[in-house]
Amino acid sequence: MIFSGLYNKCMEWAAHPHAERYLIGVSVFESIFFPLPTAMMLAPMVVAHPNKAVRLATIATVMSVLGGLVGYLMGYLAIAAIEPWIKELGWWGKYMTAHQWFEDYGVWAVVIAGFTPIPFKLFTVSAGAMSMGLLPFTLAAIAGRSAHFFLVAFLMAWAGPKMEPVVRKYIEWLGWATVAIAVIVYVAQQN
Repeated sequence: MIFSGLYNKCMEWAAHPHAERYLIGVSVFESIFFPLPTAMMLAPMVVAHPNKAVRLATIATVMSVLGGLVGYLMGYLAIAAIEPWIKELGWWGKYMTAHQWFEDYGVWAVVIAGFTPIPFKLFTVSAGAMSMGLLPFTLAAIAGRSAHFFLVAFLMAWAGPKMEPVVRKYIEWLGWATVAIAVIVYVAQQN
């Protein structure tokens, strides 16, 4: 049972006395290079402590934006050194998509990437590489990330405690369904 083990580990981390420190670390590093989405840590933390939803969403937002600024600076100062890693990790296509979005939508690309499950790290680095204005980037990151994390936090505070037993019961099915959807999306993008 792969997903039930992961779910139990996330719930264990969420109840840990240093859970907020873990959330800080995940939030910062997810905006730079870490593959685990911050919402995967935030959601079980809010389920475990619904009364802390605003505090936890605020921590995730602030730390994600700070991590985004680091990603921006990396893109601005060292894109030539970073691009081989992007290729090595298999993110080149998504990185090029981020560039296209910046050309098509400008600062709104950061807002969209901050709100959706699109890898935010690619947009932080791309914004720096394309020399987007730092203030517009920061404001767009705040708007997108706060909308995302507060939505997750409020939904989990409202429905999470009631849904937790259902999620726990069907976690394997939900996990494998997510994997199947990801594979389908990946294959569709390749064609």
